[in-house]
Amino acid sequence: MSSHIDFYFDIISPYAYIAHKKIQKIKDIKFIYKPILLGGLHNLAGITAPAFNKYKMKNMQSDCVLVSKKNDISFIWNSKFPINSLSIMRGYLCIDDNQKEKYLDIFFNAYWRDDLDLSSEQEFSKLLNNLKKENKIFFQKTKEQSTKDSLKKLTSDAFDKEVFGAPTFIVNNKIFWGQDRLEYAIEELN
Repeated sequence: MSSHIDFYFDIISPYAYIAHKKIQKIKDIKFIYKPILLGGLHNLAGITAPAFNKYKMKNMQSDCVLVSKKNDISFIWNSKFPINSLSIMRGYLCIDDNQKEKYLDIFFNAYWRDDLDLSSEQEFSKLLNNLKKENKIFFQKTKEQSTKDSLKKLTSDAFDKEVFGAPTFIVNNKIFWGQDRLEYAIEELN
């Protein structure tokens, strides 16, 4: 039996943002954050992301607004969606453990609450200043082969567990896909 819930996420996913905000309100359950590259995962699974289907995209936009409002979560559909989240997700791996939660809050909020363009190195650098990180060193770390390999491995490990999207929760080897399945994952844990 699991003592925690694994949470597979990518900053690029609006539903992962919503799930993250829901998780922050839960104090008595341990969540282990598992970063993945959603685009890479979709490639492995042969999935075309909803962002590239105008009908799914339109529904996803209105659904995210609806779900956010119902859960009292500040949300704005990012005008630059979708962007390549590679640097952001590699960055999560380069941040010290004691700053990972703050990193996620800053970048999730910047993208899904504040409508910032995170593909802009200038915007990205401003956000890093909140973490008191030396930008040049940070960006060098994100380009190191070991960082690249780590994110690839995390993504491929997720695929091997049959994770195909974000957010996904895993408890007791059972998969719960989507922010609306968080409650089911919690029931499985209990």
